[in-house]
Amino acid sequence: MTHILGLTGSIGMGKSTVAQMFRDLGVPVFDADATVHALQGPNGALLPAIEAAFPGTTGPTGIDRPSLRERIFADPQARRRLEAIVHPAVAAERQRFLDVHHEAPLVVLDVPLLFETGGDSRCDSVAVVSAAPEVQRARVLARPGTTESAFAAILATQMPDAEKRARAQHLIHTDTTLAATRAQVAALVACMGLREGG
Repeated sequence: MTHILGLTGSIGMGKSTVAQMFRDLGVPVFDADATVHALQGPNGALLPAIEAAFPGTTGPTGIDRPSLRERIFADPQARRRLEAIVHPAVAAERQRFLDVHHEAPLVVLDVPLLFETGGDSRCDSVAVVSAAPEVQRARVLARPGTTESAFAAILATQMPDAEKRARAQHLIHTDTTLAATRAQVAALVACMGLREGG
């Protein structure tokens, strides 16, 4: 029986790094963000539907993110219309991933807004990637073009870290060395009865 582990964490917590650590141990990882980018990128499967709903927001390189963001930013109805296009497609890709890896003892669903979208209900357990607030802030503000106000706006759309930690079954700290974080991931994989590279 495959154990489905949800992996989540707020911006700047190191979730992508941790997801790669699971891959390095041979654990299949479904990356929700990468799936959305592929569906909306060049020749993406969702481009016709998005163009029909939001004319002028797609082109040869995929969706025009600034243009689409502007259309849905202050319009909850438009945002719901976009989600109605994107979410079922991502769900279908996730199911395809689970079907392919149905014999794996452990699979990871890497979903940034796992709790916010109710995705934790599809998981057997959830691991939250976390770091001290000052570490998180320093990481995010070190990204090109990220301002204090942009950071605050992103945080406002995400469930507070403390709440995520309270709801998760597993906690992975990244405000330490990479080796220490890797050891936490390996211990989690081992406690689920798996072996490295398994």
